[in-house]
Amino acid sequence: MASAYSLQSSNIWKTYLLMALFFVVVATLGFFVSEYYGAPELFYIALIFSLFMNVLSYWYSDKIVLAISKAKEAKREEFFDLYTLTENLSIAGGLPMPKLYVIDEPAPNAFATGRDKDHSAVAVTTGLLQRLDRSELEGVIAHELSHIGNRDILLMSSVVVLVGLVSILSDIFLRSMMFSGGRDRDSRGGAGGVLAIVGIVLIVLSPLIATLIKLAISRKREYLADASGALLTRYPEGLASALEKISSYSAPMKNPHAATAHLFISDPFGGKKMSISGLFQTHPPVEKRIATLRSM
Repeated sequence: MASAYSLQSSNIWKTYLLMALFFVVVATLGFFVSEYYGAPELFYIALIFSLFMNVLSYWYSDKIVLAISKAKEAKREEFFDLYTLTENLSIAGGLPMPKLYVIDEPAPNAFATGRDKDHSAVAVTTGLLQRLDRSELEGVIAHELSHIGNRDILLMSSVVVLVGLVSILSDIFLRSMMFSGGRDRDSRGGAGGVLAIVGIVLIVLSPLIATLIKLAISRKREYLADASGALLTRYPEGLASALEKISSYSAPMKNPHAATAHLFISDPFGGKKMSISGLFQTHPPVEKRIATLRSM
């Protein structure tokens, strides 16, 4: 059975692999664009941009995620119970106290972000604080602290920046093709036509590629965080009951983002964003998570 240390090491390597994959995808798009427009310098610009965004995702992905989520830093005086509860669990788990943030949002939800345990943050919604009792809130915070301890957070946060930018770059190129009216393709003859077809295929596949990269962040990490969180509190029923209350709130969050959906403890689309057989869902079925917790 894999140890906590081997799982942490695995997540670090997954992060590096994701960054390398992003570099290759952007370089490929850059090569295509440079060939399509007959401008080799665009390829080198794409390489530099890819390296820059890798660095940005490592150092600033947590700030970007918090900004997208409209999270505001929680003041100790205003959220004293949340602070003391998180402090106690952090001590029990041997983790530094993360920064705490609150999202003004009626839907109960939470997520963790950051690049490592010394630079981490946990954000909760006001709806979560209002709906859960102390043992249930402990279960949720323990779950998020487990993501930090298991080093899921860098991998999960980097996905938001890197995958999102691949989609944006593809969209920009598609628009440039539309506005150019195909003049550059026509001027380059048959090679231009082939490149145009390749480019269109890449553009069409980009959303699917982005989704597959997200799914590469295995849903098993949620089961692992559930189990680790239950061990931290020594009370699996707390998290199981919290998940029941969270899932019973069927309305989506006010401003859900597909880019950050995988970060939350529960689907921010309120379970409404379904796909065939749940194949492309970012979260495992909540019923299975609850059953697993209650079998511990």
